[in-house]
Amino acid sequence: MQRTDQTPSQPTTAYPPTDRTVPTRSPGRASYDKDLVHAILDEGYVCHLGFVRDGAPVVLPTLYGRVGERLYVHGSTGSRPLRMAGLADPGLAVCLTVTHVDALVLARSAFHHSINYRSVVVHGIAHDVTDPEEKRQALDALVDQVVPGRAADSRPADKKELAATAVIRLDLNEVSAKVRTGGVNDEPEDLSLPHWAGLVPLRKGYEPPVADPGLAPGTGLPDYLTVL
Repeated sequence: MQRTDQTPSQPTTAYPPTDRTVPTRSPGRASYDKDLVHAILDEGYVCHLGFVRDGAPVVLPTLYGRVGERLYVHGSTGSRPLRMAGLADPGLAVCLTVTHVDALVLARSAFHHSINYRSVVVHGIAHDVTDPEEKRQALDALVDQVVPGRAADSRPADKKELAATAVIRLDLNEVSAKVRTGGVNDEPEDLSLPHWAGLVPLRKGYEPPVADPGLAPGTGLPDYLTVL
């Protein structure tokens, strides 16, 4: 893999780089292209949400959904970060990350072992979603983020369930993607060492769906599950 140390020129459909989104290490792997950011986000459904609680950092894994230039995260109304987003003024400062691991990179030297990955980091202020219609759309997006098409094939939340569910939104303003592709970056003097080197590709896969034993008679497997 050719090493790059230059920050790539930014396309017109890009997020503006900031001090927090320009990496100090391997800046050539950073991108602010909106299409790339959206593609990385749309392929996943688990994020890590970081914030400060009582002066200490906290990072929680949770589900998310994207609607245009917004991300939505949901949880119980008793969830600490969701309550903080509603109480804090002007909102809760957060850092949200999503990562896909595409391959293990095994080098001849321990130092140059790595992974091929695609990641997105979002900084911003999370706000509590209070509008009922926006909350419904956000919850649909969260369900469809996990399995596209599922929201239309399930009962939507009722008033009691909506009241028990908190949703926060995070605008995609301060965003960067970072990608590592290619092979091993061994030192020239290590190339003759008798150690195996190369890539171990990883792929996302699904086992066949397992039906709930209490399914109503005649309920078949929906088309959106046959393509997983």
